Amino acid sequence: MAKPLKKYLIEREIPGVDKLTAEQRKAAAATSNAALAQLGDRVKWVESFLVTDKTFCVYLAEDEDVIREHARLSGFPATRITEIAAGLSPASAQG
Repeated sequence: MAKPLKKYLIEREIPGVDKLTAEQRKAAAATSNAALAQLGDRVKWVESFLVTDKTFCVYLAEDEDVIREHARLSGFPATRITEIAAGLSPASAQG
């Protein structure tokens, strides 16, 4: 029986990541996808944001260990992994 997936925010320190070309971003996504394919349903990539010298990625995963394994397989560091406790948005004010 598969474990339920929890939501995580992963901070990756990658110097120059914000300056990647469209082709380099495409290749990075393909590398990540290949690592995800090896890990099966234990982890899913939701989205990532590139900022100066870092990425912030949202993942669904069984636990932090599978995120670390994705980092090892992909070559993209998982500098900080934080489980997301809850969400908040403008719509939260509506109840």
